[in-house]
Amino acid sequence: MKQYYTQLDLIRFIYRETSAAETLEIAEALSENPLLMEEYQELYQSYLQLPKAKFSPRPSALQNILRYSEQTALNPMH
Repeated sequence: MKQYYTQLDLIRFIYRETSAAETLEIAEALSENPLLMEEYQELYQSYLQLPKAKFSPRPSALQNILRYSEQTALNPMH
């Protein structure tokens, strides 16, 4: 049975949100279907142009998490 892939499938593939089986199937389809590969390349180029978000919590937030972790590790009934 021939599988048809949508832009959403390709985006999930780009972001590595596909299962192992889906990843193999999509990779095979890309190697066999030049039109699908063209669409994938366009989407991938767009993905590369997106800004990469970096999140850094405030030091006080990290301290709160560590303190809570210490309290709950010492007192499991907390």
